[in-house]
Amino acid sequence: MNILIYLIPASLLLGGLGLALFFWTLRSNQYEDPDGNANRILSDRWDEAPPEE
Repeated sequence: MNILIYLIPASLLLGGLGLALFFWTLRSNQYEDPDGNANRILSDRWDEAPPEE
């Protein structure tokens, strides 16, 4: 039972860290165009260069 004293805070810390990193990726627009790459990989247009930002 004494191991729970270490495991519960460690799991809460790791869960909070994962949640914080998820919100950081949301704020940095990492999920802005999820279908763009999926559609581009199926395209047969090899002559066109990808759009530059």
